[in-house]
Amino acid sequence: MIKEFKVYYGATPATQEQLDAIADEERLMPHLHLSLQSGDDLILKRMKRRHSRGDAIDFCARVRRLRPDIALGADLIAGFPTETEAMFSRSQDLVEECGLTFLHVFPYSARPGTPAARMPQVAGGEIKQRARRLRATGEAALRGRLVAEVGATRDVLIESHRQGRTEHFLPVAISGGAPGAIRSLVISGNDGAQLTVESS
Repeated sequence: MIKEFKVYYGATPATQEQLDAIADEERLMPHLHLSLQSGDDLILKRMKRRHSRGDAIDFCARVRRLRPDIALGADLIAGFPTETEAMFSRSQDLVEECGLTFLHVFPYSARPGTPAARMPQVAGGEIKQRARRLRATGEAALRGRLVAEVGATRDVLIESHRQGRTEHFLPVAISGGAPGAIRSLVISGNDGAQLTVESS
């Protein structure tokens, strides 16, 4: 069965048992989604996260050694209170340093009564601009992974008559097929957002 395995690193650190499963359990798909939130240590501290930038980079390198073809995704917040341009740049740089393929980018939004809401806030326009830049970085990373898939044969889980997903959670444009079925397909190209196949 195709199954997505998520380790929310930082909220619940991966155990050795989970790392062993990533390396050896064939039923676990090579895709992890990580709760990284920021690439700057001071921002992570102010978020009360339990990991550092170095921890994140080391963790990604470790799982890539265990499973070299793994696709990594992450949640990142743009414009957390007190975030400077230099701090934001460290989050952008983290995409390449961790080898991330998928980004879920969230512009910071204050919640009344929280400690973050009492910190010096980043201007709303700047938050939106940083979120756009971070999303563009993520889109470029995804395009790079799509290009690297061309020529590969992948097991594709059919989600609908128009789309499926590979073992690495990459979207595939298809035509027809029964949802829930798994088909072995040759990746022939991409349209910048999803993979295409020779024959679907």
